[in-house]
Amino acid sequence: MFQVRIHGRGGQGVVSGAEMLSLAAFLEGRHAQAFPSFGSERMGAPVVAFCRIDDSAIRLREPVMEPDALIIQDPTLLHQVDLFSGLHIEGYILINSSRNFEELGLGEFARDYHHFHLCTVPATELALKHVGRPVPNVALLGGFAAITRTIRLDSVLEAVRSRFEGKLARANIAAAIEAHEIVARERTLLDA
Repeated sequence: MFQVRIHGRGGQGVVSGAEMLSLAAFLEGRHAQAFPSFGSERMGAPVVAFCRIDDSAIRLREPVMEPDALIIQDPTLLHQVDLFSGLHIEGYILINSSRNFEELGLGEFARDYHHFHLCTVPATELALKHVGRPVPNVALLGGFAAITRTIRLDSVLEAVRSRFEGKLARANIAAAIEAHEIVARERTLLDA
């Protein structure tokens, strides 16, 4: 089972991101579940959502305590909350930022992890460019597909089409594709 924990703030599409990730896995014929965990339900408050993906039925219903991957939608949470709790050494970390791990103050922490499992992508900038709103969730799903390779980009795009229509769907798809390209390029450089 592949378990994902998504951290962000209310209004950034954390919950809908987990739902679209779950749908993308389902579209590939896999079992998936997505659910949120709310503290204070207000705009800007920290929000966590979870997604599990497996080839067989998923019976667990509790929060993901030991994720295989983290998606961090809001880098302001990095030094406020223990985002990395339970992440094993083989885990993936994708952070919404134009800065690298060193610049984010995570250089020493990152040394213990596989460098090709760690990536930043300017998802908010991509969302503003393509969608016109600072909602980074879909761009991060494109990046997630590139860094983990647990789902295909085509499946993410199909999940986006099922969630949005017309111009909004096309804009989100463009953001996801560009984020995928950025992360894939970064991963290729690190693999070399």
